[in-house]
Amino acid sequence: MGSGAIRRRLALGLAVLTASGLLAVAAPDDAHAAAHCPGRKVRTLPFSTGSVAVYKRGGYVCAVTLAEKPGTRRKMSVSVRARGGRPVVDEGRYKHHAGPVTVHAGRRCVWVKGRVGGGSVSSGWILC
Repeated sequence: MGSGAIRRRLALGLAVLTASGLLAVAAPDDAHAAAHCPGRKVRTLPFSTGSVAVYKRGGYVCAVTLAEKPGTRRKMSVSVRARGGRPVVDEGRYKHHAGPVTVHAGRRCVWVKGRVGGGSVSSGWILC
């Protein structure tokens, strides 16, 4: 391999790293949630103190609750329940996010809930 090909590969690698860094800075909540949940983002459920990001891949649904102002430990939770099943829940005192939690929903509807401090959201049946 010639030195020109090596330089091109190094330049391409540097460009990819730079672009991924810029994406993480431009949208830190989305980048953070995507690092935990596989699949494509299908919903964002905003509320006063945060939001819940919902992802789907195959028959699986994944959700993460993200704090609006991360950094302070406070009570957070996220849950996902496929219709006919039990909810999968993560709750505790976190600085940045609760979750991810994943359920196999197949083609069933899911109910997603999230809480950060005093604010919360409940989706009702979605993704039917």
